[in-house]
Parts: sequence; structure tokens; C-alpha cells
Amino acid sequence: MAKRVAVLLSGCGVYDGTEIHEASATLVHLSRAGAKVKMFAPNTEQMHVVNHCEGKPMEGKRNVLQESARIARGDVTDLTKLDVKDFDALIIPGGFGVAKNLSDWAVKGKDYTVQPQVEKVIKAFRQAGKPLAMCCISPVLAAKALPGCEITVGQDKECEKWPYAQTAGVMKDMGCTHVNKNVGEAHVDVKNKLVTTSAFMCNAAFHEVFDGIGVMVSELLKLA
Repeated sequence: MAKRVAVLLSGCGVYDGTEIHEASATLVHLSRAGAKVKMFAPNTEQMHVVNHCEGKPMEGKRNVLQESARIARGDVTDLTKLDVKDFDALIIPGGFGVAKNLSDWAVKGKDYTVQPQVEKVIKAFRQAGKPLAMCCISPVLAAKALPGCEITVGQDKECEKWPYAQTAGVMKDMGCTHVNKNVGEAHVDVKNKLVTTSAFMCNAAFHEVFDGIGVMVSELLKLA
């Protein structure tokens, strides 16, 4: 029987929403595995809007659900309507939308909070014994919602290839176990049924990120 997977989006675009290539890779690997996918997003206003040519905030407001519809080809549902009973697993791709729209990590760092509806959904999947997968920066959501979990955001020593490695240190300070992994690998927290991979936390080629997300999806479906 085909696995039913919910995918949680945070907008559209790396600097203020979901990282589009991570979302696309997730959807391709799920499709290839024969999974049935439904996409969700919060019906809320984005923290801000970023001009992706300049990487700087610009005037205007955008809605997370409406922007996520760009990735979902229009077929996206308000997160409040997600019923855990209808799904076998949950995936949350990365992108700064995770740190701005699904949480306030981008503003508060280690003192961040997860958007209440997002935290509720993550905990509901965990309590139901259903697996979750998160890539890039999205494991910070698990660090808060599932205290003491095991995650990877790649490597814990900052360098040109791993410019965001300091995130691993914060996760450790929060009581999580961080496991160093390369971009083509994923870590499986068996206890929490949580699968994570670094994706664009690494300055890697597109195909390497794509392949790493493939490993994440494969490991998730084994648990579902």
C-alpha cells in the first residue's frame, strides 16, 4: 500500500520561504517511491519579503500559504486542517522560511520558539509513533519540539563548505545529540523516528543535495 506523506512548506524561496530545490527533490523522491503526498502550510503572513536578486528585505507583505501554493502547483492546504490520522509520515524541507515563518530562529537564535501549530503537528506525529523527516535548517524545529532528539545539520566545524556549522553547537547546547554527516548522508534517530540530512547547510552541488534528500526520504519510508 502506498505511504501517505504530509509535506509542510514555509513559503516559496530560500531567503523567506521553503528552499525550492529541497522541496522539489523531496517531491521527486516521494513520487518515485510511489508515495501519496499532500502539502500543507500555515495560513499566516510571512515575517518579511526578500528580494532574491539582492538578498535584502523589500516592501510588501505575502501570505505563507499563498506562496507555498507556487511550489504545490496550487494544491496546498491550511496547516490547521492536517489530521495526523490521515498520514503515515511528515516531511519538512528547509529554507529560511523555517527560521522565519515556522519559528523565530532567525530573530532569536537559541531563544527561539516554534510556531504553535507547527509544534503541535510535530508532537502529534511523534505521539502517534509516525516518522518525521527534516532537512537543512528544519531540524531546529525538532530540537525544540522533541527535546533530546538526535539530529544532523551536517558538520559541527565551520568552514567554507559548512558555513552554518555553528547551528550544530546550539543544538548540542539545547540537549540534542548532533551527529556529523556528509551531504549525501542522513541520520536516523530510531527512538524518535526522526530522519535528518544537511541539504543546503552545505555548499554542495545540486545533485549532491538531491541525492542526500533521496537518502532521507528512503529512510523515512522504511520507518513508515
